[in-house]
Amino acid sequence: MPTPTPLMGLVTGFWSFKTFAAAVELELFTKLAGGRTITVAAAEHELGLPDRPADLLLTACASLGLLERHGDGYRNTDLAEEFLVKGKPYYFGGQVTYCDQRTYLPWHRVGEALRSDRPLTWDPATQESMFDTADPQMLESFWGAMYSTSIFTAKSLAEHVDLGGSKRMLDVGGGSGAYAIELCRARPGFQATVFDLPHVCEIAAGNVAEAGLSDRITTTAGDFLTGDSLPGGYDVVLFSMILHDWDQPTNQKLLNQAYEALLPGGRVVISELLLDADRTGPAPAALMGMNMLIETEGGRNYSDAEYTAWLAAAGFTGIHTVRFDAPGANGAVIGVKKAA
Repeated sequence: MPTPTPLMGLVTGFWSFKTFAAAVELELFTKLAGGRTITVAAAEHELGLPDRPADLLLTACASLGLLERHGDGYRNTDLAEEFLVKGKPYYFGGQVTYCDQRTYLPWHRVGEALRSDRPLTWDPATQESMFDTADPQMLESFWGAMYSTSIFTAKSLAEHVDLGGSKRMLDVGGGSGAYAIELCRARPGFQATVFDLPHVCEIAAGNVAEAGLSDRITTTAGDFLTGDSLPGGYDVVLFSMILHDWDQPTNQKLLNQAYEALLPGGRVVISELLLDADRTGPAPAALMGMNMLIETEGGRNYSDAEYTAWLAAAGFTGIHTVRFDAPGANGAVIGVKKAA
């Protein structure tokens, strides 16, 4: 006989997230970097918390697999040490902070979004899209979150997707430059161009310079939503965590433009959280689709079967899906432009 225990897990899911977000805000895991142990008494002093909240926070973080008991105190687990310490290459705290500050409260009104089919984190009456903003705090928060999610996802893509003898990639909507950086790190001699809005290109250029790859990664400013074509002369066109932001007609237009931009024999790569063809999951893709209801006008997550059909309609052949496990994508759908 079933019990309501799984439902209780769904009901209390926000407890876990807000505990996690509070610990990131307090920089708990960064303070414990390098194997350091903290006791409840020390946490009181270092985190500025009374005894009871300090004890509850450390206990809760241990229950979530973020801390582990060591002697009379707690220390980072391997997961927290790798991804939650500021300054580490794959620091994930930006995503936590963004969701906590930007999307958590709008999600409280998800019923309104379901009824109205309108985003809740920005106003379509005053902005063209969620990306059209001059708010420096929002830009820093959003692109920090995207870099947190993208950098490790890009590493997984580089490990699992064979780009053959490809030499030049156009990263459409390349944002913070994470995919270009990781793919160039993995492929000596590989070159990439991040194609995005002017203010976003500035952010990408900074990350590229910090990675020491300015000689191999460039930026080109443009708007792929309003342009009639994409920059040409590339043998890879990448859409990394991009197409879920837009509706089917927009995506078909972009894939048609990608086909025209590619050299003969070139590849298009779509890296996304892919739905199953029967639309029953997986949960990360389905729930990201719900988040697109909160944050976009027409976005949703799609199945690889849908992407396959759109790629075929654009003229691509050899279409196939490569699966992998990463925070921002669970696979990539790849198509090849016919050779001349």
